Amino acid sequence: MSTRQAEFWTKLRDASQMVADAANEFLKATAPPELGLQNEPLAVNETTFTILKWEPQKGHQLGDFDVAHKNGNLEDKWRQAVNILRNSNATIKERYHGASYSYSYWVYGQDKIYRQKLKPTG
Repeated sequence: MSTRQAEFWTKLRDASQMVADAANEFLKATAPPELGLQNEPLAVNETTFTILKWEPQKGHQLGDFDVAHKNGNLEDKWRQAVNILRNSNATIKERYHGASYSYSYWVYGQDKIYRQKLKPTG
């Protein structure tokens, strides 16, 4: 595969993810209540994020969390994960996660993705 072909497929994949995210937002906002989509956040498979290389960290306020750096990860895997988080406006206060996720994810600053173990519910 040439570099040009790889760039094309990467852009097509990222654009498709953006369309899927927009469709999910629309469904969540307009679907009938009996479908239960309003209460269940729609999210990509968590392996999109777990495939990244994570470094454990500990902070005074956050406690235990992990950081993935752009430099330590494959470009295509990194780009997919960071695009999902940016398109979802994932911040430390509004973290990205799905119903079956083990971690919540967010971006802060340049070239870093953060995650923290979700607390058990119920």
